[in-house]
Amino acid sequence: MPVPWFLLSLALGPSPVVLSLERLMGPQDSARCSPGLSCHLWDGDMLCLPGSIVSASGPVLVPTRLQTELVLRCHQETDCDLCVRVTVHLAVHGQREEPEDEEQFGRAADPELEEAKNGSLQAQVVLSFQAYPTARCVLLEVQVPAALVQPGQSVGSVVFDCFEAALGAEVRIWSYTQPRYQKELNFTQQLPDCRGLEVRNSIQSCWALPWLNVSADGEDVHLVLDVSEEQHFGLSLYWNQTQSPTKPWWHKNLTGPQTITLNHTDLVPCLCIQVWPLEPDSVRTSICPFGNDPRAHRNLWRAVRLQLLPPRGWRLDAPCSLPAEATLCWQVPGWGPCQPLVPPLPRENVTVNKALEFPLLKGHPNLCVQVSSWEKLQLQECLWSDSLGPLKDDMLLVETRGPQDNRSLCALEPSGCTPLLSKASTRAARLGEQLLEDLQSGQCLQLWDDDLGALWACPMDKYIHQRWALVWLACLLSAAVLFLLFLLKKDHVKQWLRLLKEDVRLGAAARGRAALLLYSAEDAAFERLVGALASALCQLPLRVIVDLWSRRELSAQGPLAWFHAQRLQTLQEGGMVVLLFSPGAVALCREWLQDGASTPEVHGPHDAFAASLSCVLPDFLQGRAPGRYIGAYFDSLLHPDAVPALFRAVPVLALPSQLPDFLRALQGPGAPRHRGLADRVEQVSRALQPALNSCLRPPGTQETGREMGPVAGDGT
Repeated sequence: MPVPWFLLSLALGPSPVVLSLERLMGPQDSARCSPGLSCHLWDGDMLCLPGSIVSASGPVLVPTRLQTELVLRCHQETDCDLCVRVTVHLAVHGQREEPEDEEQFGRAADPELEEAKNGSLQAQVVLSFQAYPTARCVLLEVQVPAALVQPGQSVGSVVFDCFEAALGAEVRIWSYTQPRYQKELNFTQQLPDCRGLEVRNSIQSCWALPWLNVSADGEDVHLVLDVSEEQHFGLSLYWNQTQSPTKPWWHKNLTGPQTITLNHTDLVPCLCIQVWPLEPDSVRTSICPFGNDPRAHRNLWRAVRLQLLPPRGWRLDAPCSLPAEATLCWQVPGWGPCQPLVPPLPRENVTVNKALEFPLLKGHPNLCVQVSSWEKLQLQECLWSDSLGPLKDDMLLVETRGPQDNRSLCALEPSGCTPLLSKASTRAARLGEQLLEDLQSGQCLQLWDDDLGALWACPMDKYIHQRWALVWLACLLSAAVLFLLFLLKKDHVKQWLRLLKEDVRLGAAARGRAALLLYSAEDAAFERLVGALASALCQLPLRVIVDLWSRRELSAQGPLAWFHAQRLQTLQEGGMVVLLFSPGAVALCREWLQDGASTPEVHGPHDAFAASLSCVLPDFLQGRAPGRYIGAYFDSLLHPDAVPALFRAVPVLALPSQLPDFLRALQGPGAPRHRGLADRVEQVSRALQPALNSCLRPPGTQETGREMGPVAGDGT
């Protein structure tokens, strides 16, 4: 039984216009013309071949305007489908070529030419429809009587009934005459869903739709589905990306009324909600309510990442399509803002999640990519710094090539591009001759080259060394004086150095070495076990970083950005990244290794382990893991053979049976020996035992975790 119309309106939200549509009975397509024209619809669909544009010597018939109208094609009174009616307006373009007056040469005019001159005009009009996943082309033959064939005159229109499409679909329509005398006309028609149609007794699939309401409560968003207790329906959350097929972010079959909570950090502009009754051929209702939410746009730019694809490729990764422009710039330490480079990558629109290519000969750590949106800088990253090392104090030379082989060289500085042989008071001008010699002798690295110019990176290390030669000499003299004082006051100096060494050792012990713990959040008991381990390690002392203690910062930045920042700081300070393997973590790793570079499904808004694999796995695959990573697992929760072989490039230790080796690896070469280490092992083991016993309880006594892992979040 159809639901009442006012309940359907409540279920699907307010609709500004309700369309009352004309009904067409029967499945046959048809065509009709305006008075004076004759037309014929060819049976069957034709191939949508593009064809090339040709020039015409006489008058031709071309489409000038497209109009669309929605109608219902009904098989029975209550069994209808949505259909698009297309009206093509036609006009005559071009003039006939008048033959020379042959009578002036004493010959009579050709009767066949006179008949062609006064004849009718005929053309084939092609209509092409595309609505994912279907496409079709139809052919209409139109004939215009001779009386209407006047250059530049509109001759009428032809109407096609009609193209069937799904509710809510986007239909793209093209029209052109064959042969194609000009570019085709195109039009895009967005079809309404059940909210904007007169569907009480027309479209059966709109009769039983769940009631979906989106509401906000502080920072959280609630999806409220008010349906009967016994109704079964499906709910899917997905990112609506125009450049790639939609892939569900979260999907579940539900029964009865439901309230689902989304954390505000999960919102992005293209996050859409799709709901449908679990019935054959049911209509899926989709809404994308966060397109104008400021929080969603902020989260989107936090999630955008630039990725280098060797040897010369790159990609802008983002969950949603966004208006973005990218350009290269040159960053030098201490110079302030990155200096834009018009060549070799002019400012141009970028398609997200699509592999692009740099027109570069070589990469350089000082080359960075800037991404802007609406003329505002949103993202800057020096993609080559990870593989080629930190920024260098190199000078960038810009070579410009003009006509007649004219060339000019300048050096890029904060004040602009300085000519090398100018009299300016800049570093490039002072070293202009030396830089030219370096360029000619092949000491500069060529980054880019084409007909317009070239870019060269010239090292400046030797000039810095020459400038500071006197300073180094003064330092050597000071060192010699100190050495003489050491010889004269040997005993006093030794005692002072001994005290200084003890102070440094005590200070280093007080600060502690950094340790970043990564784990897969499986349930509450395992999180307590990780928390107990982290708290015990803090007493050693060690500076422990774990996402369990940084939920608010993790929610603000996103798991990937938070992990990237913590990993970079930990490794710069000489710390270690600890991979805690559990059944869930092993499953995530195997999913990554089986799917290659494809990103696995996100398991929760605070799961830093799943997000970190995009950075951790490349370190293991490229041999950078030893000395920076260490693995661990709880021997009562995981068999040692379950750890993937890739991660055995670093020590993988069992806890608590191998606690001494684990603590010694975390504390580094300065770890306490023998008795001091044994006391600390005993201290950590006592702290772990209660939480470990809790994980080993029978399943019936454990606390259950969150059912809606990727959807609900505590926001702490």
